[in-house]
Order: sequence, then C-alpha cells, then structure tokens
Amino acid sequence: MEFDQQLVVNVLKAGREYPYLPFSLHIFDSLTSTNQTAWNLLNQGKKSGTVVIATQQTAGKGQWGRQWLSPTGGLYLSVAITPKLEATKSYQLTLASAWGIASQLQKCNVSVGIKWPNDLVLDGRKLGGILTETKIHKGQITQAVIGVGINWANPVPETGINLKLWQESQDFQPIPNLEMLTATVLLGIESGLECLNIEGIGILLSRYIDLLINMGDEVYVNNLLGTIIGVSPEGNLRLRMAGYDTKELITPEISVEPGTISLGYCKSSV
Repeated sequence: MEFDQQLVVNVLKAGREYPYLPFSLHIFDSLTSTNQTAWNLLNQGKKSGTVVIATQQTAGKGQWGRQWLSPTGGLYLSVAITPKLEATKSYQLTLASAWGIASQLQKCNVSVGIKWPNDLVLDGRKLGGILTETKIHKGQITQAVIGVGINWANPVPETGINLKLWQESQDFQPIPNLEMLTATVLLGIESGLECLNIEGIGILLSRYIDLLINMGDEVYVNNLLGTIIGVSPEGNLRLRMAGYDTKELITPEISVEPGTISLGYCKSSV
C-alpha cells in the first residue's frame, strides 16, 4: 500500500503561522514495532519529533506486554519526544495523547471517547490504543516514545471497530484516507502535549475526564462495589466505594492503578 507522505506534511503545515514542522516522518512498509524503531532512531541521534509510521507491524506491542495485532490497513505510528517531566508523572504523557487524539477526531465529527486508561473508543468498541515508553535518568524522563495504533481499514476482533467502515455506515467521510488520519493523530498528540506543558495537568485532566466513557460506571475491587468518579494526575482510577460499618453508611474513596482491573467493552450499537 502506497503512503503519501507529502499529503501528511501538507495537512500538518496547513494553518500554521510558521513553516517549521515539529515532526520528522519516517515511513516503512513493515516493521516489527514502530516503538522499537523510534528508540533505534533516537539512539542514532535523531531528535525529538521523530515519527515512525508502518503499514503493518509483525510484533506490535500493547499494554502489559500483550501483542498488538497490526495487519495491513491500520495506522501504526510512534512519536519520539524529550519531555521535561518527573519519572513519577510519566502517565501524564498517555493522558495527554489520549485526550489530544480523541478531541482532534471529535473536531472531525468522529464521536470518539476514552476508555481508561489508554483506549480510544467508538460506538462502544475499541478504535485504538496508546503505549507510552520512557527512559529515566536521576528521577527525570529524558526520552519517551508514544506509540499509537488506530483501526482504519484493517480486520478487527468483535470488540474492535475500524474507522473506514464506521464512516461508510454513517454516510459521511470526514477523514477520507489513512494519510488524513495520520495527520489528525499527530495534531492530536501535539495539542495534548501542549495542553500538558502550558495549561498543566489540572486543565488536561478535566478535559480528559470530559471524554471518559467510564464515569459513573460501577466496578468491583476485591469483591467490593465502587463507582468511578474520576482519574488522578498519575493516571489512577478514582473510585467511591460503598460499604457499611456498625453505625452508618461510609463511602471511602480509593485509587486503582492501571492494570489492576479491566473495564471491558460494551457491545456496539452499529
């Protein structure tokens, strides 16, 4: 599949006050992992803003060491950055990217939401995901790679959805091709990181929560029922737990780390 790099560049440059582009694009037909290639390019001296794009991955990486199936037709990209962030706040990069991409897609009238912590959801099914990897030195993040996978025209499991078919079902096509989707995702990552750096985590988190599909959902933690009430700046899920003591109803709040519980997916309405 031919990928029109110049089309991506033109979209990214459109509307900018200055001709400088904060990204350097590297396009490949097939890679084991775009994240790994991005790290390799950083080790070779490439700078922040290096973007690796592949039309397929043979060993794509998901959260918690899972494999990310990456057949031809999807969007698989990684962005290398050098953030100024404490190591304990690394998850803010994922929050920023998820909000930025989702909000950019919403500007294109694609009704994407966020499923905590790092999934992009459309009509109750998984449209894409984000995997952030970091290198730490003396308690600071020196380098990071933000990997993104979005279903475009590739086959997906029952819990997944691809954007091309969804647009056809809606009888409109605000994102006509993979190149436009690529530019949209990169603009989203850029806007999310700008929000984090300029507005701060408080503003970013409020915007992230506005797009979170899990708010108000009830989940069980250690056989105790809790209601999702938000997300902490570290990316942890905030739950209000219902319980009883000997005298009165108590509703303590707890914080749950990513990977501790699975929120699952509802069935698509399509």
